[in-house]
This record gives sequence, C-alpha cells and structure tokens, in this order.
Amino acid sequence: MIITDTHTHLYSEQFDEDRNEMIQRAIDLGVSRFFIPAIDSNYLDAMLDLEKAFPENIFLMMGLHPTHVKENVEEELAFVKKWLDTRNFYAVGEIGIDLYWDKTFLKQQQKAFKTQIQWAKEKNLPIIIHCRDAFDEIFEVLEEVKDDKLFGIFHCFSGNLEQAKKAISYNMKLGIGGVVTFKNGKIDQFLNEIDIKNIVLETDAPYLAPTPFRGKRNESSYITKVVTKLAEIYNVSEKEIAEITTQNSKDIFGI
Repeated sequence: MIITDTHTHLYSEQFDEDRNEMIQRAIDLGVSRFFIPAIDSNYLDAMLDLEKAFPENIFLMMGLHPTHVKENVEEELAFVKKWLDTRNFYAVGEIGIDLYWDKTFLKQQQKAFKTQIQWAKEKNLPIIIHCRDAFDEIFEVLEEVKDDKLFGIFHCFSGNLEQAKKAISYNMKLGIGGVVTFKNGKIDQFLNEIDIKNIVLETDAPYLAPTPFRGKRNESSYITKVVTKLAEIYNVSEKEIAEITTQNSKDIFGI
C-alpha cells in the first residue's frame, strides 16, 4: 500500500530532534511519497537537504507563502522565479491568500498569488493553494485566471460543500488532512458527496494533527488516521483510499 502525503513541512524546526526517525516511521507504514511546500527563501537549504537525504521519497515545490508576503515581497518573488528557472520542482506552492492574522498586505498577497499562478502555467505545473479566511478573495483570482492550464490542489480544504464544488470547478483537487477527523471539522459531513477522484491526502505536518493526536505535533505517519476516516466516509477499504488518492496525486504532480 502506497500512501502519498501531498503537503508536509518536513523541514520544520519542530522535527530537528528526530527528523530521520519520523520520516522512517512514515515510510514503514507505507507513506513513501512526501510533497514539500515552500514558505520563503529561508527554507530552501533545508528543503534541498531533505531531498538529498531521501531522494526516492521527497518531491519539492517552490513558492512564496501568503503569510510571508511582506515589505520584501518583490525580492522574495524574484527568488522564487530564479529557482523555478534553475531546476525542476513538482508544483508552485504553497501560494494564496491568508487574512486570518493580518489584512495589511492583502493587495500584495493578491498580486503575488496571480504572479505565481502565471509562472506555474508557463511551466505547466500545478499550484498548491493556501486559503485562510479568504475563500471569496481566492475564488475572485481563480475566476480571473481560469483556463485549461490552471490546475492543482486546494490545500487543507476546510470549506463547505458549495465551496468544495466551486474549488473543483477550477480544476482543483481537495487536500484532506487531520481536520476530517475532528468532531467539529464539518467536512466529514458532506465529503461523501464529493467524488473521491477529487481528493488527495495530506498532513500539513507539524500542524493540524488528526484525532487522537489533536493539539500535539503532527507527523506524516499520522496520515493513516486520515485514511481510516476516509475509508469510513466512502465505505471502501483503506487500501482503496490509499490507491485512489495516490493515483490522484500522480495525476496532479506528474510523478
């Protein structure tokens, strides 16, 4: 059984004490494909180190995270562009709009989002969308840029059924992680109305650990709890969930 974690921050400082063991724990459970989103220029060296250590398992993305869009946004975007032109990445991400912490840089976030979508299209790459308190703003941009080159993943999807259908209409798959196991997570109540071909699995480790680890450090091996929950929701075997969602991830990332 091959399970794919389509979104995991394995370079996080929270893993500094036991990174290799933590990754090995996941691999031992069949989680053998890890897609690593970028945040900003400060994390690239750690990402490249990961790829070197686990070349068969680690697949890197490149992009500027919306909460890291600040005064130096032009400099950070130039860094993203330089690296996209330098080597192979599997997606542009994570990119998007986040209004949860701060609305100061909304204009810059919107511009950075659009710019990076354009680069993804030029490279025929998927985009990985980060959306927090910003569904309307994200959909506004997607409506503006939609065409047959736009595709990707709506990471950590936490919206309602209508928003899920809207995201899928823009050629996005829904990234489903720990939230689906939460008592008040809500998405478990309508997910069975979404065709499983539109779903990929993720952890967003070290954040958003699934029940029974909620509130603790998340890690990629815990994705098995998400597999179990989805098997219940879709009334199929865990093996089938793993197979279908891994195939979906291959359709997106091309590997």
